[in-house]
Amino acid sequence: MNKLILADNQAIFRAGTAKILAMEDDFRIIAQCADADRLLPALDTFRGSIVLFASSLKLDPQTFVPRLLAAGNRSIVIAENGEMVQAWFQAGVHGAAHRNVSGPALIECVRRVGAGERHVRTMGVDAGTSDDAVGSRVRERLTPKELKIVALIVQGCKNKEIAMRLATTEQVIKNYLRSIYDKTGVSDRLELALFTIHHRILAEAAQAIGDQIMQGL
Repeated sequence: MNKLILADNQAIFRAGTAKILAMEDDFRIIAQCADADRLLPALDTFRGSIVLFASSLKLDPQTFVPRLLAAGNRSIVIAENGEMVQAWFQAGVHGAAHRNVSGPALIECVRRVGAGERHVRTMGVDAGTSDDAVGSRVRERLTPKELKIVALIVQGCKNKEIAMRLATTEQVIKNYLRSIYDKTGVSDRLELALFTIHHRILAEAAQAIGDQIMQGL
C-alpha cells in the first residue's frame, strides 16, 4: 500500500488529484496540505509516505528535500506547465510531473516512485499533441466572460466569489457555467478545472486572466 501526502495551494487541483489517486486500490491518501506550514509537520507524522507537492508552495529544494528524505519519505514535485525541474532532481526528489499531466500518467509516476525508482519524469501534455489542439479549440469557443469564470474556478473560487469579482449575480454565473460545461464536455466544476489544467493553451490563457482579475486589473 502506497501512503500519499498531497500538498498543493491550488485547492481544485489538490481535490482533483485526490479524486484520481483514491480510485486506485494500492493508494491511500493520508494527508492533504494547503501550504508549507501544514506540510512540514506532516513529513514527520507520516513517515515512509510518498509526498506529492507543488512547486508553487515556494519551498527551498536545498532545505526541504533533505528534511523530507530524513523522514524516510519519497517525493514527486508537481511543477507548473513549462517549468524546469532539474533543480529538484539535483536536490534529491524522486519524480516530477507538470500540472497538465494526465491521470493515468500521474498514477504510473506514483507507482514507479513507490517501487523505488528515481528520476521518474512525467512531464505532461506535449505542445504538439492533439490534446493541445483540443485546448486551443475550446479556448477559441469560450467568450471573454466565460474564460474569466474558468480562470476563477481553477483558482478555487466559489460561485458567490466569482459573482462578486465579475460584478454580477450567482444565477448569472450558474447560467454561464452551463454553457461552459457544454463547450468543454465536462459535467461539474472539478472536471472543468482538471480539463483546463490538462490543456496547455487553455491553462495558460486562464492563468493570465486569473492573475489580472486577482490583481484588480
